Amino acid sequence: MSNDWIQRLLPFVHWFPMSGKSVRADIMAGLSVAMILVPQGMAYATLAGLPVVYGLYASAIPAIIGSLWGSSRFLHTGPVAMLSLLSAASLAPFAVAGTEYFIQLSILLALMVGIMRLLLGVFRLGILMNFVSQPVIVGFTNAAALIIGLSLINTFFNVPKPDTGAFLTDFAGVLTQLGHAHWPTIAFGAGTLATLIVLRRIMPRLPGVLVVVVLGTLISALTGFESNETITPDRIQATDVRNLYQELADTRAALNTTSEDLSEASRALKEAEKAGEESPDLAVRVARLEVRETRLKRELSDLRVAAHKERLERAETMDGEAQFRAWNEASEGRPWRLSGFDGYRIIVASGGQVVGTIPQGLPSLQLPVLDWEVIPALLPAAFVMALIGFMEATSISRALAAQRREKLNPNQELIGQGLANIVGSFFQSYAVSGSFSRSAVAARSGAQSGLFAVVSAIGVLITMLFLTPYLYHLPQAVLAAIVMSAVFGLLDFKTLARSWTISRADGLAGFLTFGVTLYMAPDLANGVIVGVILSSLLFLVGTVRPRSEIQGLRPDGSLAGALSNDLRPAGDHFTVLRFDASLVFMNVAHFEDAVMDAVARNPNARAVLVLGNSINRIDASGVDKVRALIGDLAAADCKLMFSGLKKPVREAMERAGLLDEIGRDNIFPNKRVALAELQQRALGTPDRVTDAETGPTDPSPRTGATS
Repeated sequence: MSNDWIQRLLPFVHWFPMSGKSVRADIMAGLSVAMILVPQGMAYATLAGLPVVYGLYASAIPAIIGSLWGSSRFLHTGPVAMLSLLSAASLAPFAVAGTEYFIQLSILLALMVGIMRLLLGVFRLGILMNFVSQPVIVGFTNAAALIIGLSLINTFFNVPKPDTGAFLTDFAGVLTQLGHAHWPTIAFGAGTLATLIVLRRIMPRLPGVLVVVVLGTLISALTGFESNETITPDRIQATDVRNLYQELADTRAALNTTSEDLSEASRALKEAEKAGEESPDLAVRVARLEVRETRLKRELSDLRVAAHKERLERAETMDGEAQFRAWNEASEGRPWRLSGFDGYRIIVASGGQVVGTIPQGLPSLQLPVLDWEVIPALLPAAFVMALIGFMEATSISRALAAQRREKLNPNQELIGQGLANIVGSFFQSYAVSGSFSRSAVAARSGAQSGLFAVVSAIGVLITMLFLTPYLYHLPQAVLAAIVMSAVFGLLDFKTLARSWTISRADGLAGFLTFGVTLYMAPDLANGVIVGVILSSLLFLVGTVRPRSEIQGLRPDGSLAGALSNDLRPAGDHFTVLRFDASLVFMNVAHFEDAVMDAVARNPNARAVLVLGNSINRIDASGVDKVRALIGDLAAADCKLMFSGLKKPVREAMERAGLLDEIGRDNIFPNKRVALAELQQRALGTPDRVTDAETGPTDPSPRTGATS
């Protein structure tokens, strides 16, 4: 087996041989990354709608696999903000975030993303990213960063987020609740952001994320930040509030029942359709359940917001059981609000939200639940996530590889990322990709090989085994601030504005992608699809109608656009036309229009010279169109000529017999020779141009070309 095959199957062999110095450097870099990875993993899990422990699961095995089979020695694989939000948004129509079914679908989606990336890598289809222009990528990244950061604003305020299905509407709904925000929670979030910013500026090598987690957890535990009680409904004396809580609980139960009924009815309908049976009653039932589910979701969202606005006062009774009554102006102490439900019991809180109990122990080996009814519906989202994750990972890898002048294999990176998601899904991981922040830390810390990622994963495993109980009091607002700090650093409106300055078409694609992604959130995949379609259409428009312009003479004798530079024509009896594209089926009609327009603008012209330096190829449609133009121009006593044809184009014309039809004396090696001879012909002296008149020329027949 050749070395190339060995390195493709086992790319980690290039780590060896290792020196003691490099191993020590990797260990230190891995520990530095692990201190960031643990809190980041938990924060991104909440963004994905999952319990925080699944962020730790996604930070362990996938990091090892991605490092072993990837191409970059600095890329760190694990949970990232972009894919976390995409995962949550993709699964929202199928399950409620945080439920057991939602978790199963998250793991299934990771498996699908991994398989797609693996196939793209095996078949060397990394070239697909060429269909996404840079302005589209920048527009999408800016919109996604805003959506990710602002989607956590409710956690920052400790208020419920409306669930209307539209990001902008939900965000506006959160802002209207600012008067009911929990100010200690805001203090934790704002303090975390401020600390991260300060540490990044004055002590960039210090793991700021770890610092804010430790400080936040300690302060939360010492001040009793979390303060809640689980009570029975009869301990709430305010009748209106108790009834509102009961209505909320009933609506939630009704929604769960409706969702289960809808799932069963949809399954039965699909089975009937597969069997070729018509079930109009079943179809009507599914439609009614879908309408009912939508209505209940809207009602539940409104009730959660209304319930949060109700404040309660805690009052001690003689029997030692506290009663809760409606808050009034004379009330003292901290107000209590609804926090959640525990069966038929009510959880009320006067403090903020903390991470709570994190299951201790390693992730078990489990086969992902294969829900064949949902898989087809998840395929588009999985494909978009596979491409976006690849785009994110390769952009990071290229930047780090360029700094150290190393070669990157994008297809091998696809294989590594694909295997990381596939294997990770068997260890309860959701979709992962390459992280810019952690990869940068690894490079800055002196990592020498992918061994650093293995060390970081071991650090996560140790945390899951022994340290999770110490994270109970970590405020959710701290995790939200960590995510915000990371994603707001991705905002780059300067590049978007610069693309508009360079090219209006590219700028339009970037800004429209930004707007569409923001408007259609949380369905981020639609923003990417719109951007790709738009950039492809703009490319096609540019291909169908490429730039072409009649050339004029500058005072120094050089050629330039006659109209754009207000120049006189190159000659009275001939016209020079510049055509900046290949002659293919998509633009031959435009080429014909350009040639005929050139003739119409100079009725005395007896020749049209096409500058062929920009013609990279010609297809059958191009050959036919040139042949037709030769005949049409001949009828008007005019000839079609070419200069500077490249070797592949000239050879294609030779095979088609087109050179003889054009006339070999009408094919010139370059525009200088062509102009000199056309001017001689106009003077009635069609002799060959000599070297003394034009400079050195090829003495061979004028079928020469620039290659």
